[in-house]
Amino acid sequence: QVQLVESGGGLVQPGGSLRLSCAASGSIIRINSMGWYRQTPGKERNWVAGITNAGSPNYADSVKGRFTISRDNAKNTVYLQMNSLKPEDAAVYYCKIVVNYAEVWGRGTLVTVSS
Repeated sequence: QVQLVESGGGLVQPGGSLRLSCAASGSIIRINSMGWYRQTPGKERNWVAGITNAGSPNYADSVKGRFTISRDNAKNTVYLQMNSLKPEDAAVYYCKIVVNYAEVWGRGTLVTVSS
């Protein structure tokens, strides 16, 4: 089995920065795409950013220019650098990794943006 462990969430003031990490471990044969989603109470989970196994990133319009997704294939880890955070960025952030051709989700990490 494959497990994902997210870290890096927390409380930050508007305009601040956070860096999320998501590390995969277990019986990993191949990792394809990696991505981040976020969800607020009562709303659906929305895609934030993704990165292909070739390292090509894509972003939701709402975070473009502020967030940067990257990956370290040697560590089976995906990162999300979040800058210029806004109150509307507050959410539980989930990573999703396609591992061994199956989607695996992390448990989520809470990001709070408040003064």
